[in-house]
Amino acid sequence: QVQLVESGGGLVQAGGSLRLSCAASGRTFGRNAMGWFRQAPGKEREFVAAISWSGGITYYADSVKGRFTISRDNTKNTAYLQMNSLKPGDTAVYYCAAAPRSIPTLSPRQYDYWGQGTPVTVSS
Repeated sequence: QVQLVESGGGLVQAGGSLRLSCAASGRTFGRNAMGWFRQAPGKEREFVAAISWSGGITYYADSVKGRFTISRDNTKNTAYLQMNSLKPGDTAVYYCAAAPRSIPTLSPRQYDYWGQGTPVTVSS
């Protein structure tokens, strides 16, 4: 079992930055691929970024590529999402998730463990 707790969300102006953190507890964090997803009001949950257990493989949604960076520190059992050049369209609740596999995947169905989410609001 893996428990995930996100933090770092908030209100920011367009063009600003936020850094989300996902603290994990439980077993084998270091062997889980991690992902970040988001869900805006009235929309389906969508993939944002994912990282392999070693950190050597990363995937990004086209909408965030070049602006967001996913990383992890397995010594701290924490994954991060650095978000720069934020846009109003990035407004959503952001969720981190852990998959029972070492290679990341874009499909939310492949993730077994989810955090409670942290809201991000980008004002224009």
